Amino acid sequence: MTRAHSLMIQGTTSDAGKSTVVAALGRWLKRQGVSVAPFKPQNMALNSAVTAAGGEIGRAQELQALACGIPSHVDMNPVLLKPVTDQGAQVIVLGKVAAHLKAGAYQNYKAELLPIVLAAHERLAQQHRVVLVEGAGSPAEINLRENDIANMGFAEAADCPVLLVADIDRGGVFAHLIGTLALLAPAERARVKGFIINRFRGDLTLLKPGLDWLERETGLPVLGVLPYLPDLTLDAEDALPTSERARGSGGRIIVPAFPRISNATDFDALRLLPDLNLHFIGAGQPFPAADLICLPGSKAVAADLAWFRAQGWASKLHHHLRYGGKVIGICGGLQMLGKALHDPLGLEGSAGSSPGLGLLDLETTLGPHKILRHRTGYCTWAPRVPVEGYEIHAGTSHGPALERPAFLLGGDTPHAPDPAPNPPHLEGEGTLSADGQLLGTYLHGLFDHPDARRALLNWAGLNAPETAPSRQEKRHNDLERLADLIALHCDTHRLNALLGR
Repeated sequence: MTRAHSLMIQGTTSDAGKSTVVAALGRWLKRQGVSVAPFKPQNMALNSAVTAAGGEIGRAQELQALACGIPSHVDMNPVLLKPVTDQGAQVIVLGKVAAHLKAGAYQNYKAELLPIVLAAHERLAQQHRVVLVEGAGSPAEINLRENDIANMGFAEAADCPVLLVADIDRGGVFAHLIGTLALLAPAERARVKGFIINRFRGDLTLLKPGLDWLERETGLPVLGVLPYLPDLTLDAEDALPTSERARGSGGRIIVPAFPRISNATDFDALRLLPDLNLHFIGAGQPFPAADLICLPGSKAVAADLAWFRAQGWASKLHHHLRYGGKVIGICGGLQMLGKALHDPLGLEGSAGSSPGLGLLDLETTLGPHKILRHRTGYCTWAPRVPVEGYEIHAGTSHGPALERPAFLLGGDTPHAPDPAPNPPHLEGEGTLSADGQLLGTYLHGLFDHPDARRALLNWAGLNAPETAPSRQEKRHNDLERLADLIALHCDTHRLNALLGR
């Protein structure tokens, strides 16, 4: 079999659009029947996904695999960093936790990771015609150049051509591109084969003189200017929505944006509902009245709960419940609702125990082994409603509250309701409080299935629409829109040449 051609997409900044461009190129190539796979050597993100085989990767690579029409695999993101503090992170290698390291120690560890990263890339290259490689941050971060596996260090080791992506919507696009090239070593600069300008709004004829100057100045072509796409709701690696407009009378949901919030993509499906008002609230912001409060996942549960209390929000949560409001705790949010959190190994900070909010009769103990799996089943309070999602957690919860499960879950296929109250092939998951106000679960992706989303919103007393798009439908539609941008606004002849086509 002919070995794949690889093309690396690097960005002038974080959030320049690298993930989006890789997804767009993947879907564009899939349309043409090309076997293509995504690859990101090193990712730093708190939004992660579980592969079918039970490994953990960045959500962006899971989305890119969907764009390419193939199952996600740990080889697509061999190194994933999940920050626990500002200076330390959990290091996941080929889908499993390998270490907990401070930033300085990780810099040395990268030399050991390069052969692993190259081997993962080689396995993908032997299985596919094209491998689309995504960089991390910017290649111009000269302080991180030693032992680099994320940008030019990988491109050099794998002998891979590079396209630079810059975001014109944030301004300074020409300075970003010229400055990035200026900070590259000559051999690295020679790997750059062109530019893609992302999120353009306006009249292209007004931009044309700048593009001509850029090509003359650098000797490199601009392969495309991609227009800004409104209402694009693809999975983010870490970023939260910057603003949420008031939409209608469908009710209000509040999500505290913890400093170490993880899998905030759990709430993307709720943003698809036109009348629902979903708000992430951060430090120093008021805690408004709401119909439903969702406590999201966290990579540092005890520290994020202390932060939540410091904002004065614990009393707001109790007030919300006192007046009949509903609360959903997901993963770390479930753990916060319990009586205590025990971290004997110091996995998320200092070793020891800390009090929870005391709203559910359960305690959680953090252990060294992560639970990574997909789950399907149905809701206990709405037994003909299927539910599906995935678990990513190191904590194990125990206590009387779990005797009232929120869901009954089994294997890989949603089960029809069983006449028996506790069918033997299903097991209880999560908890539903006796007063019906609190729901806790380890299940991420809870709102992605339209039926489960409707049942949960109805449980919370919100007006859930009978028909609304599923998150999966929206993802595919947005990927098709992105592929259209490549076909219409890029020099596909040059792209094909870079891909050996």
